[in-house]
Amino acid sequence: MAKESVDVLIEGGKATAAPPLGPALGPLGVNIGQVVASINQKTADFKGMQVPVKVTVDRDTKEFSITVGTPPASSLIKKEAGVQKGSGNPVAEKVADLKIEQIIKIAKMKQDSLLGANMKSKVKEIMGTCNSMGILVEGKQASETIKDVNSGIFDEKIKSGKTELTAEEKKKLEEEKKRLAEEIKEKYTEYSAKAKDIINQLSGKPASQIKKKLAEDGIPESIIKELVKDDDAAAKK
Repeated sequence: MAKESVDVLIEGGKATAAPPLGPALGPLGVNIGQVVASINQKTADFKGMQVPVKVTVDRDTKEFSITVGTPPASSLIKKEAGVQKGSGNPVAEKVADLKIEQIIKIAKMKQDSLLGANMKSKVKEIMGTCNSMGILVEGKQASETIKDVNSGIFDEKIKSGKTELTAEEKKKLEEEKKRLAEEIKEKYTEYSAKAKDIINQLSGKPASQIKKKLAEDGIPESIIKELVKDDDAAAKK
């Protein structure tokens, strides 16, 4: 049996017969409408994200199979959290909070590519990524929530596979995200003022010395790069 594959990148749930999919499938004699419908069904959970899709067609029987790749775990986390990017300073600044149900949802989406032997382990993998992105889980540092998973607190929820949140839970998460954003804004103002004081005190010193002092005093790297010029160590006022 002669089989041919077509690899495309599409937006989840929005495949159409238009390019690139239609023209690639046309010569293979497959029912394009059925392929499109099947792809959209399989990628419905990835709306708003680009998803790699492989369509394998048997030229003789015109039967087809669809393999859907998944976006990186970080992309799924950002989508679920409703943020454009993770924290630039994940240890000190948090940008969003996720519930265990959302973590389970992401783990199920990525389960074929995660290393964990069971869903509990896969959930912890996703939490590990949250930790590096400055995303809280159940209102706590993700590394702390992993300890709760280890203790069995979430065993029942993980076993049930529940992934949906109530309207009230979603509302609370949105309010928490706004609070965290305000907190980051306040910290930025505080760090910037402190950094400018240090820069003024070290006026005329080499940029490397100023940067070292700022780092020693806990100023985030993003603010250091913003305020200190490499070429002449001049600072923005």
